[in-house]
Amino acid sequence: MSSLHATSDLKGRKLGILLSTPPDHPNLETCLGLSREALSRGADVYLYMIDDGVRNIDDDRILELGRHGAKLFVCAYGCQRRRLPITEKATYCGLVVLTDLINGCERFVALN
Repeated sequence: MSSLHATSDLKGRKLGILLSTPPDHPNLETCLGLSREALSRGADVYLYMIDDGVRNIDDDRILELGRHGAKLFVCAYGCQRRRLPITEKATYCGLVVLTDLINGCERFVALN
């Protein structure tokens, strides 16, 4: 991953992304590209992984987004259904948080 240098033209703007597809789906690359670009331009990025998207939390590129400031959320119920462990890689939560993200972000993209 190239380094993320904030240009701040989107500083303070909020982008929410929902990712519901598994790691082998092309939506992961779209999610990574959108997130990297938004972070590089100073936006706040909120990524919510749900359904088969919860499996993306083990992808190093997703974790790298977190190290660059993206807020990572994972559906706790989705993990329970798939027998995935709760870790410290992200915030595990439910649909109330997802609703807050949808309402609180200026732009929200669903990658289903």
